[in-house]
Amino acid sequence: MKATFTAPQKELISLLSSMQPICNKRTTLDVTESILFQLNARELTLKATDLEISLQTTMLIESDITEPKVFLVPGKRIFELVKELEGDIAFTIDEASVSIKAGAVDLSLNIKNAEEFPPFPERIENLMDMESSFFLGLLDKVAFLIPQNNANPALNGMLFEITNDQMAFVATDGHCLAQVTSKRYTSPDDRKWLLPKKAVIEIKKILEGSGASEKVFIGVCGNQLVFSGKNFNFFTRLIADQFPHYKPVLDREGFVPARVARDSFVKTLKRASCLLAGQFVSTNFVFVPGSLNVSVHNKEIGKLEEHLILEDFIGGPVESRFYSPYLLNGLQVFPAQKVEFFIKSPLKPIIFESHDQDCDLTYLVMPVSTTQ
Repeated sequence: MKATFTAPQKELISLLSSMQPICNKRTTLDVTESILFQLNARELTLKATDLEISLQTTMLIESDITEPKVFLVPGKRIFELVKELEGDIAFTIDEASVSIKAGAVDLSLNIKNAEEFPPFPERIENLMDMESSFFLGLLDKVAFLIPQNNANPALNGMLFEITNDQMAFVATDGHCLAQVTSKRYTSPDDRKWLLPKKAVIEIKKILEGSGASEKVFIGVCGNQLVFSGKNFNFFTRLIADQFPHYKPVLDREGFVPARVARDSFVKTLKRASCLLAGQFVSTNFVFVPGSLNVSVHNKEIGKLEEHLILEDFIGGPVESRFYSPYLLNGLQVFPAQKVEFFIKSPLKPIIFESHDQDCDLTYLVMPVSTTQ
């Protein structure tokens, strides 16, 4: 028996678009290239999984469906077709295909039985909720540093910690470390999850498309972490490897504080990076009261020497070497015009900090040895 439903193109293509990074990933199961359609009288539910992350989205529809319908459609194909349509789209489902009509367009796609599709997690235990825009803002401050294919699997993810005192996101590539903390949201029970990079990227995309005033709910389902919103559930498996014990490296005992104008510092670092030509050449930094002296010498390209005004620095000179792109990479998330940092010696990192009403941001860069 045939069944029909109608859906607006703009809303449907938004849901299908969010699933493309998932259904286009090659897995051990060919069926994961499909999107699962679940239909009832008033609602369409779409599901996609690559066996590591999974997404479930819903939308309201108009239909003549009297009993639930479940089937599989090639994920990439349905997305490409719906993308080229306009207005309301009418779908008619029979045993082997779904016909798609919009305006003068009339086409059909073969569908498959849904029995082979991997089962989705159920029974989500919600732990907390927070403003979607706030959560997204925290992610933006650390997600840029998560490596893609680090030899240490634990570094290919973001640590999400929550205690009765604060919430924290941490990422490191082994050279640099970014941490953002907030006391705005806490938990009576200490919890810790290590999210893979792909999960962080995809939840960022989903939240960027949601309303700023909406809430995101965080929960668990078996061994997966779940992020839920008004019309979605996003599931991710967690990295089992142990994230590095990072807190000792953030110890600032004996470090000297200082401040520098962010824009001037960024421009100097960009010029220094231009002289590297893709080579791992360190930049020399000399910190003295009132002045930050920056120099780099690439024998194949040229050299640079610049002097910046250094504020609040007290003590003897400190000379350190850093790879300027590492510094530049982290300063992009610091909004203040004056950047506060801490320095100690050639063998210790430089630690940048920023504080506002809702969160504290820390960015650390390890020095480069003179042999490098």
